Amino acid sequence: MSADSRATTGPAVGTVSDPLGGNAAVVGRVLAVCVVRAELEVPTRVGRTAIDKRPVPHRVPVRGLGLDGDHVCDTEHHGGVHQAVYAYAEEDANGWSGRLGRELPAGWFGENLRVTGIPVSDAVLGAHWAIGDTVLEVSAPRVPCATFQHWSGEQQWVKRFTAQSNTGAYLRVLTEGTIGADDEVRVVHVPAHGVTVRDLFTGADMARLELLLESEPTLSDDVRMQIDRHRRRHANAARAAEQREQEATA
Repeated sequence: MSADSRATTGPAVGTVSDPLGGNAAVVGRVLAVCVVRAELEVPTRVGRTAIDKRPVPHRVPVRGLGLDGDHVCDTEHHGGVHQAVYAYAEEDANGWSGRLGRELPAGWFGENLRVTGIPVSDAVLGAHWAIGDTVLEVSAPRVPCATFQHWSGEQQWVKRFTAQSNTGAYLRVLTEGTIGADDEVRVVHVPAHGVTVRDLFTGADMARLELLLESEPTLSDDVRMQIDRHRRRHANAARAAEQREQEATA
């Protein structure tokens, strides 16, 4: 993993009795809260996207399905309670900015929250973040799609984004409230299984993903299907390796 693929500060571990009581360590800060500016036409099946998000200067109410003033167009593949809020780390955005040679302002990744000081792509699944009077749960990685490719204007963007695996994180709303720029991000609970957003996205270690299935009851059906795809991929690779070995010794 490259040096610029990780944020510099790790989350506090454990659970506090009062998530909003100020006892948990502050590990990050919200730089911007972003909602959709305008829908855009894209050459996809749905034909429209709400990926163009921009910072707003005021506190934004956060509901079970996301931020007030925000929405998704492709409701079949995006949105829902397990993808209510999307966060991306400033540190990862700066890494991409350097590689692409251009500024990537808050909202460019389609994120609702641009944050700093917390390793979003290495957050533990099921961890709880207290931001303002809102509590969010880390629920899934972002999987890049054709709309993201079109929006970026970069060649092979999906492949490059996938290879870097700095996906950011989708968040589920546990406690509704409001979020604004400069709010502290406090990690108030981290599950003991330790499986991260990046672990799930890459699927490199099936033993860890099986542990996640056993340990985390809040996983969405989409995440369970993602783990099943990784399981099939590993099984196919094992069968191919066995076949090659048999052919080599025949």
